Amino acid sequence: FYAAPMAANLPRPKAPNVLVSGTPGVGKSTFSAMLARELDFTHLNIGDLVREHGLHDGRNDEFDCFELNEDKVCDYLEPEMITGRKIVDFHGCDLFPERWFHLIVVLRASTEQLYDRMVLRGYSEHKRNENLRAEILNVVIDEARDSYKPEIILEMQSNNVDEMEQNVERVKQIVKQMMQ
Repeated sequence: FYAAPMAANLPRPKAPNVLVSGTPGVGKSTFSAMLARELDFTHLNIGDLVREHGLHDGRNDEFDCFELNEDKVCDYLEPEMITGRKIVDFHGCDLFPERWFHLIVVLRASTEQLYDRMVLRGYSEHKRNENLRAEILNVVIDEARDSYKPEIILEMQSNNVDEMEQNVERVKQIVKQMMQ
């Protein structure tokens, strides 16, 4: 499979790892769980890990979430990532070492879909507006392009179940090719 240059003396994962990123509400967790099942990989939801293992510096009341501690998250994940076969699910891309991932999937959705999904989740108006602004301004895809080689980034629309299922199948085939 694709092996990007690595930092000196730092091991590259033994099997592919996939980062699934995108604005909150695009379907990262659902997509990641489906893909992990299809590939028999482990799904690592960063938000859940931060909560469950205290990988944060307290709460951000403005956005009603934890303030992630990047060092704690990366230290926790390092031994997990080296074995490969991980699907990492997080709204950002730039905190993870480039050497961890073989494929970056950035999910996108229409602002109408995102708005409806965020309302269903009970997000505050402020949080909805910030996330919609991030999607409109291409924040996550730009972050991916700034952090990883363009040939490993895959941008996909995730507006409905059909698109999600097609995306899972496409990414599954790509990862299987990497493993041959």
